Amino acid sequence: MTVSTPVAIDPFGTDIPGETARLRALGPLVPIVLPGGIPAWAPTGYATLKTLILDPRVSRDPRRHWSLFAEIPRRPEWSWILNWVGVVNMLSAYGPDHTRLRKLIAPSFTARRTEAMRARVEAITEELLTELAAAGAGGRPVDLRSGYAHPLPLRMICELFGVPDELREATARMASTIMDTSDPSPEHTASAQEQVATVLPALIAHKSEHPGDDLTTELVRVRDQDQDGDRLSDEELLSTLLLVIGAGFETTVNLIGNAVVALLRHPAQLSAVRVGDLSWEAVIDEVLRVQPSIANLPLRFAVSDITVAGVTIPAGDAILTTYAAAGLDPEHYGPDASDFDPGRSADDHLSFGIGVHRCIGAPLARMEARTALPALFERHPALRLAVPPRELRQLPSFIGLGWQEIPVLLDPSPTEPAPRGYPQPG
Repeated sequence: MTVSTPVAIDPFGTDIPGETARLRALGPLVPIVLPGGIPAWAPTGYATLKTLILDPRVSRDPRRHWSLFAEIPRRPEWSWILNWVGVVNMLSAYGPDHTRLRKLIAPSFTARRTEAMRARVEAITEELLTELAAAGAGGRPVDLRSGYAHPLPLRMICELFGVPDELREATARMASTIMDTSDPSPEHTASAQEQVATVLPALIAHKSEHPGDDLTTELVRVRDQDQDGDRLSDEELLSTLLLVIGAGFETTVNLIGNAVVALLRHPAQLSAVRVGDLSWEAVIDEVLRVQPSIANLPLRFAVSDITVAGVTIPAGDAILTTYAAAGLDPEHYGPDASDFDPGRSADDHLSFGIGVHRCIGAPLARMEARTALPALFERHPALRLAVPPRELRQLPSFIGLGWQEIPVLLDPSPTEPAPRGYPQPG
């Protein structure tokens, strides 16, 4: 089927699974319109997306390969996309440029460093569980997102990058503002860019004066000292910090929160993982498949005309990276692809990327989730949602996929009704 009229993507991400299914019914590659009227193509299935991600004719560099990049200054309603493609880091690099940046940055993200963080993840998890239990004492409902799923990744990423206490709240606000795609206005974009231009230079200046055993210090060193004749520029340093802090924080918040909600909505699966019939690794992979932390990632670009699944993407056109569509594809995962089933062995999901752009922070995200989830359910075996699932609200984003709040009862009595309001733990 050929679609002549582009389909407008919901900027609020109100029903990403439903939207994905509707697009899939139109064909394997569908012309779409992103917030503000930006035209792009949406792969609607696993095979199509994987083929495009691995195709060397698909670029991440808008300056070289997006035919409409020069239009952005003349279209203020498009300005929001600069938060995603206007940066100069691994996410927006292609070919040798990407190889160069990854070579400079990858040594800072070693398996040894990730493993060394395990003890801190466990300690912070215990601290947060203690605070959460105090907030939920007496059957009071608590917001699991703000009290647990959010602060654990935030504290870990801030410790990993040496973010001082006075910048932590601003760092979290910056990441949240960029992820919010419900407002493509120039004012929202300006707010996001102002936060980036304030928070990250302050972090770089702080670590330049007070170096430590952290990743910001290492990246500053890569800027200031030759690495086999190469180094990061100031712009590359700032954009790299934006990428790795944002990607290592908001995405893990969603992973933990999505996993908790999925298990509470599927008590049989929760029982199976508790008794060891299912592994926590399988649960994490299934959550990443059926509700990936990043549903759609802007943007990739066709270097030349590319024909996939009988559809030709013209050179210079933009392509949305549709992780949610790939994970819910019934042709790849079967007719029950929309069902949460950790027993299906979904470790081939694409939610951490694939090939040269695979997420270098994936091991840390997995380790945080692998620590946080069993600890939570062991501490609170009667944990349940404090509101009906239909009342949970998605984040206002077609990019990030997660919950705005997750009200829960930690230790409810069997007959206790779910209250309506809940305090913030602290």
